[in-house]
Amino acid sequence: MTSNTTTGPMTAEQAAWFAQTFSTLVDNVGQAVLGKTHVVRLTLTAMLAEGHILLEDAPGTGKTMLAKALAATVDGSHHRIQFTPDLLPSDVTGVTIYDQKTGVFEFHKGPIFASVVLADEINRASPKTQSALLEVMEESRVTVDGTSYPVGRPFMVIATQNPIEQAGTYRLPEAQLDRFLMKTSLGYPDHASTVQILAGSAARDRTSAMTSVITSAAVASMADLAASVYVDTSINDYVARLAEATRTDAETRLGASVRGCLALVRCAKVWAAAQGRAYVVPDDVKELAVAVLSHRLVLDVEAEFAGVTPEEIVERILTETVPPTERATLT
Repeated sequence: MTSNTTTGPMTAEQAAWFAQTFSTLVDNVGQAVLGKTHVVRLTLTAMLAEGHILLEDAPGTGKTMLAKALAATVDGSHHRIQFTPDLLPSDVTGVTIYDQKTGVFEFHKGPIFASVVLADEINRASPKTQSALLEVMEESRVTVDGTSYPVGRPFMVIATQNPIEQAGTYRLPEAQLDRFLMKTSLGYPDHASTVQILAGSAARDRTSAMTSVITSAAVASMADLAASVYVDTSINDYVARLAEATRTDAETRLGASVRGCLALVRCAKVWAAAQGRAYVVPDDVKELAVAVLSHRLVLDVEAEFAGVTPEEIVERILTETVPPTERATLT
């Protein structure tokens, strides 16, 4: 499948191509990750918005399968990094080694150099190692001994953390959580999907027989194309009002940042194009607000003690904040 991109605003023809291609990608990943279409769509949206996603899940819910299926679908490479307390930053990024035969230092790339990187149980590594990973996520390049090495496109980190077992873990600070474009959860499959998974239990890896449906270069072109989706001033105003509501809410100590607003708009552009539209509507923002904004909130102590979740706060704010009903007046 080839890209269909040109410079300038997205056309109706390009939007139709984008939607068809996005649907094909979702269906292909869905062959391995059964019954989780919405999470697959969110993950692909994060990839095409050139961001990263945090999955908070119990073990055995298919996180590794999702990362491998995504890499196979976009004809990219896949690496899994098991984060442990003794993991060093160089174990992630790579290291420079002196070659005695040639008399020069050579850079040996670490596992971060892949299209899709699964950072498993990121909260088990030391803050120094977490920071090394998050720096690469932000910069899309590794700098060692003054030399920069780009990680390429597409590049996506799928980080996971276990929400149940917290002993011996290093909690991600709010500033680092803010660098993830989205946070969501795979959860357990429904009954029908579980039965289907059990029926195919003879195949230990459902991604082994998967074929790519798009080239890595075409994925980069799709990301560029999504960036050209039109966002009206009224939509930007709506996103800003949502963020401001999270900051002034009685149950939060810290609301969504400007980075969070930018992330929501970037994701909404991809979501709109995936629906075959060259423009964003309020429903795109509503669909993504919980996944994009929730992990950026810090709750008030009393609200946290009462069992209130950030997701509930964002959902309430969505119901209380009136979306735009018409385009902003052009002057």
